[in-house]
Amino acid sequence: MDQYFSKEGLEKLKEELKNRIEVLRPEIAMRIKEAKELGDLSENAEYDAAKDAQATNEGRIEELKNVLENAVIISSADNSGMIRVGSSVKIESKNGIQTFVIVGAAESDPAKGFISNESPLGSAFIGHKKGDKIEVKTPKGITEYKILEVN
Repeated sequence: MDQYFSKEGLEKLKEELKNRIEVLRPEIAMRIKEAKELGDLSENAEYDAAKDAQATNEGRIEELKNVLENAVIISSADNSGMIRVGSSVKIESKNGIQTFVIVGAAESDPAKGFISNESPLGSAFIGHKKGDKIEVKTPKGITEYKILEVN
C-alpha cells in the first residue's frame, strides 16, 4: 500500500535508515561481542540487552525499507483547488477556525496540525474544494465543516 510523504519526511526516514545501518548496527554488534567475552551467556544481562537491541534495530530497519519501497512523494504541482495529500486546509466549524495539512499516515501529528489522509477527518476532506460544506462522523459525533481555503 502506498504511503504518502513530504520530501522532508521521506528524507528523515532515509536518514534514520542510514543511521540504523551504519551507526547503530555496528555499535550493537560490538556490545554483543563484548558481552560474549564476559563468559556465561545464560545469566548475562548485558548480552540479553544487546540481543534485544539488535532485534529491535533489525525490525525497524526492515520496516523502514518496506515503507521506503512504497513511499510516494507528495507533489506540490497540483493547482486544481481540490484537497489532496499535501494540501493545507483552512476550515470553520462550531469549534472555530482551524488550519491543518493533510499528510500521509506516517507523518501524522494532529497536535502540530498534520492530519492523516487515512483518519476520518482527513479522508472526509480529500477531493473537496473551497466553499464545500461537509459532515464528518467522529468519536464525538457528527461535525459540520466549511472549507475556507485550500493551498
